Amino acid sequence: MGNRRKKRSPEQRDGLLVLNKPSGPTSADCLNDIKHQLKQFKIGHAGTLDPLASGVLLVMLGNGTKLAPYLSGATKTYCGTFRLGITTDTLDIQGKTVSETEVTATKEDVEREILYWKELTEQEVPAYSAAKHEGKPLYSLAREGKETPVKIKPIVISHVEVLDVQAKEASFRVSCSAGTYIRSLVHSLGTRIGCGAVLTSLNREQSEPFGLDHTHTLANVLENPESFSDKVIPLGETLPHWPRFHLTEPLAGLVKNGAWLPVNDEPGELLAGVLGDRAMILDHLGSPLALVEAKIQDNILKWGILRGLWSQG
Repeated sequence: MGNRRKKRSPEQRDGLLVLNKPSGPTSADCLNDIKHQLKQFKIGHAGTLDPLASGVLLVMLGNGTKLAPYLSGATKTYCGTFRLGITTDTLDIQGKTVSETEVTATKEDVEREILYWKELTEQEVPAYSAAKHEGKPLYSLAREGKETPVKIKPIVISHVEVLDVQAKEASFRVSCSAGTYIRSLVHSLGTRIGCGAVLTSLNREQSEPFGLDHTHTLANVLENPESFSDKVIPLGETLPHWPRFHLTEPLAGLVKNGAWLPVNDEPGELLAGVLGDRAMILDHLGSPLALVEAKIQDNILKWGILRGLWSQG
């Protein structure tokens, strides 16, 4: 019996598409459209967006799916709005109303509580979320009317900005660690103020290192298949914030065989780095070979392979 590998479609690209997701469809809906209409059968994304949310969605294609752990953990920046005096089961305006309360909070109260987000170090995961319990998404348990376990997760809020506060509405900008639920931030604010609050709109402005200025709309991607390749960031340029090293053929051959190369301690030189640094290694033609990290092996600082990127044929 031979090794039965799934046949690759001739249209399959390798790299990254920075999509401007529209509000409405799920992230999975957007990927399915690209997958089937453009024959991108090997596809994934780095950090889902709720149906209500729009903005930067990093879509990984072909060998680009290997980058998932290195793109999905990046800081995200959002601009959003919320409404006071209401709570829903999903914590956003699209859910079923649970309570309605008179709003007595002042503008100063609301501004203070938005800025308080920066003090938070953990949050409760919403019942309607893709987080899993015993292998099953919480949203499917919630939809079945079953009790969802309370899950607490650590978060880091690195920047908070109050944009506008009106009688019952407010807008904000927030930068946070990957996986932070903005719905939960709004819900916690509503609880602290005492009248409840729900998220009414959300736009992801950045998923580091890519922002809205790098994006393509879903409609434009699907309606212009002939220019799809031009919209895909090549694999070698998908981590622009990482150093890149172009190797000679002999060194590239060693990397393909799994060898760890010594770290050069001369700044600016080939393979230069310090403990903990990460880099992308490319061959002499510019094709990506591997993602590496500077680690100690046998008391020597070497570039250890995190993930091979070369095409396996």
